[in-house]
Amino acid sequence: MKSKVHGVATALLFCVAFAAALLAVPEGARADDYPSRPITILVPFPPGGSSDIVMRIASQKASEVLKQPIVIENRPGGAGNVAAAVIKHATPDGYLLMMGHTGTHAVNPSLYANLNFDPVKDFQPVVPLIAFSNILLVPESSPAKSVKDLVALAKAKPQGLIYGSQGIGTGGHLLGELLAKHAGIKLLHVPYRGIAPAVTDAVAGRVDMLFSSYISSAGFIESGKLRMLAITSSARHPRIPDVPTMAEAGYPDVTMQQWFGLFAPAGTPRAIVDKLNAAFVSALNSNDVKGKVLPQVATVIPGPPEDLAALVTRDRVRLGQVVKDSGAQVPQ
Repeated sequence: MKSKVHGVATALLFCVAFAAALLAVPEGARADDYPSRPITILVPFPPGGSSDIVMRIASQKASEVLKQPIVIENRPGGAGNVAAAVIKHATPDGYLLMMGHTGTHAVNPSLYANLNFDPVKDFQPVVPLIAFSNILLVPESSPAKSVKDLVALAKAKPQGLIYGSQGIGTGGHLLGELLAKHAGIKLLHVPYRGIAPAVTDAVAGRVDMLFSSYISSAGFIESGKLRMLAITSSARHPRIPDVPTMAEAGYPDVTMQQWFGLFAPAGTPRAIVDKLNAAFVSALNSNDVKGKVLPQVATVIPGPPEDLAALVTRDRVRLGQVVKDSGAQVPQ
């Protein structure tokens, strides 16, 4: 009798322990049929921008594979830090994700004095999405027809040249720091609140140069108001094949690939990550997405989660050093 009671008690204890273990795992994380409800992706930019548009197109294609809607929620603020903080505290069940980028996961850790998240420990990379490189631009009135001309012009002016950027710590800012360092010239940085006013002042000749994405300056480039001198990618882009790389212009260290990737909260099960990765790789390789990305002088960079993790690791070191060398810092 005692043995029977003991057996029943043991079985009950096992059931309680098993139920507790199940409760400790987020519902979505243990569901074999993931996803069973809509997925939300936070985009740390206002709606309508180039990266926002690409994210929406890719998500629509991925949702067809996953057979669940994907909702895009724009959550701008703090150079992406606002959205990143939300993901840090989110349940790791695959239903709340984030479009991270070079800024949030590589530059901001060095730029912000008191960042409230760790770009490695608090996130699970899912898939690299797209990448673009900035273009070195000068006004139509500039005598510089090449990077060599521009460097000579800067050396001829004791005060150097003035360059605009999208803001402190952005790609346009850091590329200017790299050019000044490796060309041995003086450049005075003027940060703007976004790329649009910087481009406007470049067209007007109020700044001597800037690094900008093609899509942000396309109208002025095509009208001849801005002149392209070089692109900061490792190879020429098929959309603008006549524009040399900075390496071809003599400055191989003045390169930068600004990337965007999909991240989940740390602790998201690998099975869920793999499902998301497969869906987005399929979407990125579709003609719909490629057809939208190519005209922006950008590229799709689909791959496994490890590829995105490698991008974070590489650029945290390289771009973090550029931030430190520049002395730039933004209080959190």
